[in-house]
Amino acid sequence: MVDTKQEIERKYEATAEEAGPSGRPDLPGLPELTGAGPVATVVSRGVATLDATYYDTPGRRLLADGITLRHRTGGDDEGWHLKLPVGPDTREELRAPLGDEVPAEMATLLRSRVRHDPLRPLAHLRTERDRKDLVAADGTVLAEVSVDRVTARRLAPEESEPARWTEVEVELAEGRGHDQRLLDAVEVRLRDGGLHRADTPSKLAKALAETEKAAGAAESGADGPGRPAKPGKPAKTARQVAQAASEPRRPLGADDVVLDYIRRQIDALVRLDPAVRGDVPDAVHRMRVATRRLRSAFRSYRKVLDRSVTDPIGDELKWLAGELGVERDREVLTERLQGRLAELPEELRRGPVRERLHHWSHGRRDGARATVLGALDSERYLTLLDTLDALVADPPLRRDAAKPAAPVVAKAVLRDYERLAGRMATALETPPGPDRDVAIHQARKAAKRVRYAAETARPALGKSAKRFARRMQAVQDVLGDHQDSVVAREALRQLATQAHVAGESDFTFGLLYGREEERAAARERELPELWAETSRKKHRADLEV
Repeated sequence: MVDTKQEIERKYEATAEEAGPSGRPDLPGLPELTGAGPVATVVSRGVATLDATYYDTPGRRLLADGITLRHRTGGDDEGWHLKLPVGPDTREELRAPLGDEVPAEMATLLRSRVRHDPLRPLAHLRTERDRKDLVAADGTVLAEVSVDRVTARRLAPEESEPARWTEVEVELAEGRGHDQRLLDAVEVRLRDGGLHRADTPSKLAKALAETEKAAGAAESGADGPGRPAKPGKPAKTARQVAQAASEPRRPLGADDVVLDYIRRQIDALVRLDPAVRGDVPDAVHRMRVATRRLRSAFRSYRKVLDRSVTDPIGDELKWLAGELGVERDREVLTERLQGRLAELPEELRRGPVRERLHHWSHGRRDGARATVLGALDSERYLTLLDTLDALVADPPLRRDAAKPAAPVVAKAVLRDYERLAGRMATALETPPGPDRDVAIHQARKAAKRVRYAAETARPALGKSAKRFARRMQAVQDVLGDHQDSVVAREALRQLATQAHVAGESDFTFGLLYGREEERAAARERELPELWAETSRKKHRADLEV
């Protein structure tokens, strides 16, 4: 059984002056915190001894992403702890009971990071924790302040000498939300007492930094009693430093822009994996968008990256987007139908329409959810992640990659735009009906690709690319709403049939169908004027370099 909570905390350590000549950052004493914001009293909870072993892959994949996994005894929350970064000062903490093996649920959440690498002990920390509660006038516990005296050893790749330090943690009590004012008020007192924000985000990061610093100092210092220090690399002179700073930097290349965008989408894929598994709202949508942005970048910037390499990866991304799309399409469709139903007066809701819609949606949800989790647990998915990592580690660059970014990316955006223009012409010329629905859907996909290409180009083209992407978003929104109406009408047809077979009234579903038809027709009427404005030559001229 895994429990989850949100951990909001800040870490502090002594300044160099307070650390003293020994270098051990012992605290001068915790300052008075009564009166810091709403704090009325400070209640001591005594000292606890915490014994923790931290785990990671040999390549420290978890640490690189700000994740910690530990097995800890002592205190009132002993067990396995997994901490995932959420935002500034905030992490999601999962807890499971003590055991010899990493809990299966935690291992699953780490799958996109760990992949096939083993999880091994990386560091051991022993902490003497002096805990104090910050309490409001009404007796409510606001936060816990802990003075932690830590002794740490690195365990891999080899065991290190111990490192010691003292730090202070301020953690908001559960249910306090992100009480920024309380944290800020306490921080003022701590700063006045000679503390500052810790330079490292976690105890593990601090332990590795301190033990590796000590090991490096030992290697570069004396070899033994009476022996001279090993010769080191001579420091650069002030003239050499100034000369290096004055050397011209390589102009922003097309490969810089495209690869940076691709790296960010890969990072989003990996980072969103635990959220999708945990059924976090909108996580499936954001992960699907990342797959589409990657695939779009490969297609739009085929003059930068070799398509013989990226096309097979794009096919795998299309597969993943399709597996995610089953759940995402269900979410969007259910939300749309529920919204349309809520707009109807009660007297127009004939029969158990809410119940039928609920059962229909949840029946589809179970299958969609199984499809998503099956994809994320597959070897095919892990192979895709490894392939993406290999792509950015050794990108298959073409000749345009080394050229200045602006003209290359502008040309790519305009090339995609011309493709969109052709599809829009087809959509506008096709008579209303199923063929026009298909043509509008094809135009929608083309508009999305232009928008993604423009977003990629922003570092090189600046505000002109941002404006162009915004215009494409407006076109995409109208085309997308039309397509959603097409899908909604098919669902309403199915629901009406089911209701009729069950002997229920199908009136409401028919009414909703008619309203969706009206909405789609209204969107079609909007398109000519919207496209005429969006496709004006002056807008394209912004991108010409």
